Amino acid sequence: MKILLIGMALLASGLVMGDEFTAADLERWQQQYEQVAARGRQLFTDPALGSNKVVCAQCHPNGANTHPETYPKFQKQLGRVAMLWEMINWCIRNPLEGEELAADDPDMIALQAYIHKEREGV
Repeated sequence: MKILLIGMALLASGLVMGDEFTAADLERWQQQYEQVAARGRQLFTDPALGSNKVVCAQCHPNGANTHPETYPKFQKQLGRVAMLWEMINWCIRNPLEGEELAADDPDMIALQAYIHKEREGV
């Protein structure tokens, strides 16, 4: 019983302690995020995502009314509960008449980062 308690205590202590990181790590990660979000901003205003010269920013200036913090949620356009990336693909496919992006595509990640960044502090 004593060994079991010691084992549980060791396990719990390992779960409580996260990976350590420095202020320099945090700054480096923030810079990476800023770069990815900047790429997303470029894509948001780039007609190359579609085939008809429509851009995301025409319907969502500055990422407005995208409310990424509310996902997952029911989307009438899809008829089901969806994630933000799925709704971005709906917009690429429909108003923009473009090709969908995979959920892990760097451009999809950049678009989501930009949308989230625009909502910071709102």
